[in-house]
Amino acid sequence: MSKVPSSPKPPEIKINGTQTIIGIVAVVGVIALAMWGLPRYRVWSAEMTGRAERAQAEFNKQIIVIEAEARLEAEQLNAQAEVARAEGAAEAMYAVQDALTETYIRYLWVRMMADNENIIYVPTEASLPILEAGHRPSN
Repeated sequence: MSKVPSSPKPPEIKINGTQTIIGIVAVVGVIALAMWGLPRYRVWSAEMTGRAERAQAEFNKQIIVIEAEARLEAEQLNAQAEVARAEGAAEAMYAVQDALTETYIRYLWVRMMADNENIIYVPTEASLPILEAGHRPSN
């Protein structure tokens, strides 16, 4: 019978009582530090989240205020433009008030009719046009 050579034995690690105590104290210290630090971290994290949300809300409020001011300014400018248009129309009406004669109005009407190719002007006895000629009510 032959003997099988035995494998070499791993070196023995000798742990004395001091190293064991230091290891236990270290583990207990890490656990104590975690128990002390995690609640404080959660409070700090919640505070930072609150500050970020408040800053975002203030920024959104500023955007809304700026948009409202822009709409107000646009409406004021639109109102000024409408007033200027009305004043211009009033001045034009006042300027041509004396110039509007029956003959000039008839001339303007004939000129307007000339622009529309679908209307044929047929003079009548009283120089009034027949506007609905050819239009028959549909049954």
